[in-house]
Amino acid sequence: MVHSSWQQTINNAYGKLDETYRLYLERDKGYFPARHHYFNAFKTVPREKVRYILFGQDPYPREESATGYAFIDGKVSRIFSDSGLSKEVNRATSLRNFIKMALLARGDLTAGDTSQEAIARVDKSPLIGSIGELRDHFEKNGVLLLNTALVFSSKAESRKHIKAWQPFVEKLLEEMRDIDPTLILFGTHAKALKKLKGIETFQAIELEHPYNHTFVSHPKALELFGPMDLLAK
Repeated sequence: MVHSSWQQTINNAYGKLDETYRLYLERDKGYFPARHHYFNAFKTVPREKVRYILFGQDPYPREESATGYAFIDGKVSRIFSDSGLSKEVNRATSLRNFIKMALLARGDLTAGDTSQEAIARVDKSPLIGSIGELRDHFEKNGVLLLNTALVFSSKAESRKHIKAWQPFVEKLLEEMRDIDPTLILFGTHAKALKKLKGIETFQAIELEHPYNHTFVSHPKALELFGPMDLLAK
């Protein structure tokens, strides 16, 4: 279910989950992404290539959008359209603000105008066009795209899932000390991971969740993601 370089690490971390919760996961129903997809982030980036672990909150609350990667919306195909951002991106608030931030970091936009009209005027020829390419570029920069909970069933149960996955995350980070990745914490739930045992040994960058419009021009976001140039072909 994961890249061979992750197998032992994931086995050890998975074993820390509560037995009842493991049985729930292994029944493979009532949540998404499904059992064979919620570890997707560990399939496509080798363990030794990880420089950052980006923690979002939990999977998108739509089955077609939840891909097993934080922040990568499966309902989105094209990033841009002739009128600016594609309709799918515009409907995904967090992704929309992240793309605007990335364009601002490149100098394609100014902080004073991140409108659809301004994006429509941007030359797209040197830019990627799909959500899959964006995921690839995150991974080429060593970013592992995780959430604080790897599955979603309902908004009412989100906190339950986040709490249930904490032993997994704690053990995962313990196993990652040899690589010493920087943690990128998006929003309140991700920042709460700072309470986990041993997490203080990792460098952490705390950011507001991209759902907030102020993320677009957030200095820390521009400083972190600007050099990655995630939208460049």
